[in-house]
This record gives sequence, C-alpha cells and structure tokens, in this order.
Amino acid sequence: MHTYLEFEKPLAELEGRIQELKRLAQDDSSAGISDEVTKLEAKAAQLLVNMYADLDTWQKTQVARHPNRPHFLDYIDGFVEDFTPLAGDRVFGEDHAIVGGIGRFRGRSVVILGHEKGSDMETRMKHNFGMAQPEGYRKAVRLMTLADRFNMPVITLVDTAGAFPGREGEERGQAEAIARSIDKCLDIRVPFVSLIIGEGGSGGALAIATASKVLMLEHSIYTVASPEASASILWRNSDKAKDAAAAMKVTAQSLLELGVIDRIIPEPVGGAHRERAQIIREAGDAIEQELRDLSGFDGSTIRRLRQEKFMQIGRTGLV
Repeated sequence: MHTYLEFEKPLAELEGRIQELKRLAQDDSSAGISDEVTKLEAKAAQLLVNMYADLDTWQKTQVARHPNRPHFLDYIDGFVEDFTPLAGDRVFGEDHAIVGGIGRFRGRSVVILGHEKGSDMETRMKHNFGMAQPEGYRKAVRLMTLADRFNMPVITLVDTAGAFPGREGEERGQAEAIARSIDKCLDIRVPFVSLIIGEGGSGGALAIATASKVLMLEHSIYTVASPEASASILWRNSDKAKDAAAAMKVTAQSLLELGVIDRIIPEPVGGAHRERAQIIREAGDAIEQELRDLSGFDGSTIRRLRQEKFMQIGRTGLV
C-alpha cells in the first residue's frame, strides 16, 4: 500500500477513486467504466508531474523522509555483489545504524558503508532509525583505514536524521568519534564518493560524507541540524520547522548552487520511492562515473584535492 505525504492528498483521493472504479470494472466490464479509469489515470499522472515539478523546501524534506524510499541495504542488493559485512569498532561493540563492509561494485572491489534506517518497526528499532552511536563512527574509521591500506575506493550512502543524541553516546565520546571520522575521510588516499539518499543530518552525516565527490538525490536534504531542532533553537518553537528548512537551504538544488555538493541525481517523477529499481540503477551509474574520473589521480593528489575542496567551501574571496 502506497504511503501518501501530506501535500499529496489530492493525488491520494484521485488514485483512490481509480482503485474503486477498477474494482467495479471487475464486476461490470462496460466500456464506460474503462474509459473513465483511463481518463482518471491520465489526470493522476499529470497531477503527479505538476506536483513534483515545483516542490517547496518543506515538501522536499517530507519526500526525503518518506518511509518507502530505498535504504542502504536496498542499494547494496541493487548494485553491490558479494557484499561481506564487517562488524564492530574494536573498542566497544557493534552499531547497527551504520552498516559497512567489502563488496564488488561494477567489477571492482570497494569498501561501502552507510546509514540504515530500517524498513519496518522491527528493523527500525534494530538500526536505531539510522542514528549511530560513537561505535558506529569508529567502525567507519576502521573500514576507511582498511580501504586505504588495500587501495580500495570508498562509497558511502548517507541517510540519517543525525547521530544518536542520548546520554550514553555522549558518555562514550560521540563528538570525538565524529571528529575522528571526518579526519579520516579527509586523510585517505583512495577515491571516495558519498551519496545523500534521504536525510543528511548534521555531524552524523558529515562524519561519513566528507568525500572527494558528494552527490545528492534530487529530493534529498543535507542539513546542519534538523529543521525541527533549528526551529526550536531559533524561535523556541518546533512548529516553525518549515521556515527553518527554507532559511537553511537544505535542498540539493540550493547546496549545488552554494558549492557544498558536486552533483544532483534526478529522481523518478513522484520521488525515489515510486521507482526504486530505477533510482538504484541510476545512482550506481553516477557513482561509477565519479569513481572512474577519480581513478586517474594518484593517492596524494586525491587527498590534496579533497582537503582543498572542503577548505574552499564558504570562502568568498574577500580578505
């Protein structure tokens, strides 16, 4: 069953009417019902196109959070062969919010890791809704170190509201773990591509997204803090999340213009959740191209260019 977002209510009503007519058509095969279904389907398709052609920032935020969007493990199943997960940070334990390991991507061995939110209540609880504890980021450091040692490209898929904000995470050094993960991202000498597939929230996202090339799906978001948290800080009212999202310029289009990301991958009409196989295939094509472009550089140059890329963000040229 399709889950409709708040702004999709007119579409939900129209598609509901179509389903009712299709049920009637099973008992009454008259041409009138069939013709009406055809007309309504064409109207629904056009409504979907019009709706997604002009989404505002808050609507894009809702799409980025859609529960049916493909998650990390869906992408693994779609374009990684022989994936072998590697667990644990060798310090405290295993964190299920960040999944990572070794696999073959388009014929080459890679280290791939990312946030997994889960697809139902059981798996969402297991993966803590994609919000990693410190051991998740320490595992990421371990895997990136492994990739650097054996000269394997790194791919990360980002989809998190942010790092886990609980007391136990702070007690185990959440901020330090995120900082070390960012530092490792900047230090490795192998091609490194990161893709924001849903939410890219705060340091929890940046910890594994400080890459040579940062890509975003068309309706994903990348934020310094969640719109709700920002609204609570700025206006002491989380109900102003819509205003905060617009002010922070969290969309892929705004971030490309600002030079924070390098490329936008178009989504199917209606969002990635409507054509999952298509977006996974096209995301794989984009990642493959970026890795191919980076493969012509030696390790020292790859690292230098990545560091310069992030040092340049936000500079205006004024002294």
